[in-house]
Amino acid sequence: MKFVKMHGLGNDYIVINEFDGEIIKEEDKEEFSRKICKRGFSIGADGVIFVQKPTDNEYDIRFRIFNSDGSEAEMCGNGIRCFSKYVYERVLKKNPLKVETKGGLRISEMEIEDDIVKKVRVYMGAPKFQLKDIPMKIEGKSEEDVFLNETVKLKNDLLKEVKLSVVNVGNPHAVIFVEDNDITMDFARENLDIIGKEIENHEVFPERINVHFIEVLNPNEIKILTWERGAGYTTACGTGTTSSVIIAHKLGKTENKVLAHLDGGDLEIEIKEDGVYMKGNAVIIYEGELIDIGW
Repeated sequence: MKFVKMHGLGNDYIVINEFDGEIIKEEDKEEFSRKICKRGFSIGADGVIFVQKPTDNEYDIRFRIFNSDGSEAEMCGNGIRCFSKYVYERVLKKNPLKVETKGGLRISEMEIEDDIVKKVRVYMGAPKFQLKDIPMKIEGKSEEDVFLNETVKLKNDLLKEVKLSVVNVGNPHAVIFVEDNDITMDFARENLDIIGKEIENHEVFPERINVHFIEVLNPNEIKILTWERGAGYTTACGTGTTSSVIIAHKLGKTENKVLAHLDGGDLEIEIKEDGVYMKGNAVIIYEGELIDIGW
């Protein structure tokens, strides 16, 4: 089986082209993704991206992504930039590109030099804040309510409660500002595998959630640390960055155009009347042929 390895800000993916037909059977995709993503045993990655024909004529192409734990995600910001570069350079010379995702329509506009995609600007749609769209179930709140900078109780010995906000941009995110919780980014980083994991799997999030710790540097810059649903710590998360800027702007902490600094690099996010736009790069690392899944 041929594959391509790509990354967006260090968030790495195995890309499999199923545009001309199924390569991995539908019933096998979950187990296949879990096995092929295991570092040290197989190729290793944060997730697997499948390039497929769209199910409806309103789209140009279909994007599917499976996390390293085998779960299928609705959307992925870094993943869709990698996907868009791959599609333009190897499958379909179309720009902009209307992409079908489980989270709805996404539109990719590419900056191209000598037929090579240098940067991808993605229309991420309009955010949803109601608890039914996350989903989130918490006592005293209805499914039409929102949850902005409010408290959730925790069970670990490091942080007994956390103030967070939730939003869905095709997939669900919990955004935590360190300054509102009297903690530092260093504290969050040192204890990410405990606190991030607990919040991801908290009982108030029946379908789990992506978790982001944010430090606001100034009205046009933030720093982000990510614990990704189904993958754990990742160097960057495009939908998470989008969500973090949306919440920061909604709470009056930033302007509508923000440069976000992640462990893997920077992303530009702009909030407009019609929705939110994300801009960043994507890299093809290598291509190869899988001989054995590895384990």
